Amino acid sequence: MSIRTTRSAAAALALAAALVLSACASGAPASEPSTESAAATVTITDNHGEVEVPVKPETVVALDNTVFDTLAEWEIELAAVPKDVMGSVWPGYTDDPEVANVGNHREPNLEVIVAEQPDLIIGGYRFGDYYEQIKEQNPQAVVIEIAPRDGKDTFDELKRQTEILGQIFDHDNEAAALNAELDSAISGAKQAYNGTDTVMAVNTSAGRIGYIAPVVGRSLGPVFPALGWQPALEIEGASDDHQGDDISVEAIAASNPGWIVALDRDAAFAPSEREPGSAPADELITSSEALQNVSAVQQGRIVILDPNFYLTEGIQAYTGLFTQLQEAFSAA
Repeated sequence: MSIRTTRSAAAALALAAALVLSACASGAPASEPSTESAAATVTITDNHGEVEVPVKPETVVALDNTVFDTLAEWEIELAAVPKDVMGSVWPGYTDDPEVANVGNHREPNLEVIVAEQPDLIIGGYRFGDYYEQIKEQNPQAVVIEIAPRDGKDTFDELKRQTEILGQIFDHDNEAAALNAELDSAISGAKQAYNGTDTVMAVNTSAGRIGYIAPVVGRSLGPVFPALGWQPALEIEGASDDHQGDDISVEAIAASNPGWIVALDRDAAFAPSEREPGSAPADELITSSEALQNVSAVQQGRIVILDPNFYLTEGIQAYTGLFTQLQEAFSAA
């Protein structure tokens, strides 16, 4: 996939001049160049309100990891991305030297965005704290944030995000198809769950197991209400921290979950980039002495998310997860 194309302004001017001369030579009046496509806009509602956005913008910067699967699938060219938080999932962007690197959300190089003079910047998600600064630095650009909003249904939000991207990049039909696939995957996973087995969601990193709270927990929290899961354990005051809340393996064992669904945060990174003490999620869970008598471990009812889920978390990632869950629960 070609990610960025450099156009020659001189060539464009020469072609325009040639067309004008040709028209004059033939005696026909020179027609005005059409600006319809360049002037086309669509009004969308992003996380801050109504915004008028150019349709099929020429120079685009994207910072929100949840949109990269869709943009890559539609072969949308990007001028700059945060390569340091993209792993190896999107090589069409990260391996292309013509695509500038904004770095990571902790210490971003926002001047890189300014240098590209984008028409559209898709911010938000990990870069949400820089919204006002990015707007101020790029007055020529439309800046939008369309990541799922707190307090709203995650999957409705992902469909909203996809629909907006479809409107902007003239891929309405493809957006509708992605949304339909997500709905179908949710329905299939919900039917496969028996409604009574208890479920524990965890994430693993640097050799520790963290608790992901139903509903509010990062990544897997929204899956509980979507599928009607019965939580094996509910902790008052649990957070949506990306590392999960601290929990002892003894507490997991005492709740005796029928299923354990785990997000391995280290799996998305190369071994050299992982924190000391990291180990695969299934190894941490099944080798824990305290968890040996847990129903989920004894019956092999452990689901490990796709290794890249922590980096993606977009509509394709969740569609894949629900399909994976349907297969696991159906096979049990």
